[in-house]
Amino acid sequence: MFIKKCLCGLGAVLFTIMFVLLSTGSSFAENAVLTTAPNVPAPIKRNAAATVVVNFEAKEITQTIDGEKKYQFWTFNGTTPGPMIRVRVGDSVQFHLANHKDNKWPHNIDIHAVNGPGGGAHVNEVKPGEASVFTFKALNPGLYIYHCAAGAPSIPHHISNGMYGLFLVEPEEGLSEVEKEFYVFQSEFFTKSAGKANLLELDFAKGMSDQPDYVLFNGKTGALMGDNAIKADAGDRVRIYFGNIGPNNISSFHVIGEIFDKVYMEGAIGGAVNHNVQTTMVPSAGATIVEMKVDVPGNYILVDHSIFRVAKGAIGILAVGGKEDPSIFKKGN
Repeated sequence: MFIKKCLCGLGAVLFTIMFVLLSTGSSFAENAVLTTAPNVPAPIKRNAAATVVVNFEAKEITQTIDGEKKYQFWTFNGTTPGPMIRVRVGDSVQFHLANHKDNKWPHNIDIHAVNGPGGGAHVNEVKPGEASVFTFKALNPGLYIYHCAAGAPSIPHHISNGMYGLFLVEPEEGLSEVEKEFYVFQSEFFTKSAGKANLLELDFAKGMSDQPDYVLFNGKTGALMGDNAIKADAGDRVRIYFGNIGPNNISSFHVIGEIFDKVYMEGAIGGAVNHNVQTTMVPSAGATIVEMKVDVPGNYILVDHSIFRVAKGAIGILAVGGKEDPSIFKKGN
């Protein structure tokens, strides 16, 4: 009797799974691998479409922005930028968004990879303590921005406070193999005192007049410096997935001492690819993919070459180890 009950229960579970898969039109389901910058989800190895389940939670939290200074961030999953998501063309993405019960504001998500009203934002806005789900099919390969687009108090509040990230849609054949991949995201912060020592909050007037106090890579000063530097070895092919939310300004992304072998312009995959590029422009709410072979060891500096922004924090290090090659670079004759 016990075995019979177990078999009946297993049959019910299998029936439920089969029903979900058939209803979505995908061969199987999987949970999305979500990574925190500068980490990137592993390349997708499967050859068939799947239903990819993504779980996000909006969290309004206080965390470090600059040394001892903290900022009242609004985040996805507790980080700014939010997690990086990687899917394949043809995948059905089942997106779950929860709004933490202790939050003050409603939140949603606008994913630029979505073909549908508001990038999904029109159907997923949630109040504190609530949750929503919507499903979309990834039709176009490329690197896309996502961000919160809730109307209260305003869309710029949600973006300026830290609710954004990158969404990669691989082509069916995947991307070429490289030794290292990194996730780098640029954003501006407009700040004022929140009334407590070393605590900052959004200064909306500075945003309106385009006066950022910080222009940062990966959400805080030094996020890619010192022990946080991204690392590779001489001879490695390095791919950087780079996003820029703005919210106001274009980025002039450059790596000092390297030349981009490939630039997927505006994050498009299957479109124009430029070669031998020194600096690439990334619009507000835009992205790019750059690739380069690092030939000799040393520290290579990532910057927004709109150079005064470096003083505001738009700087990072790619630390390359390995063997010297005097035929390419050496000091002296």
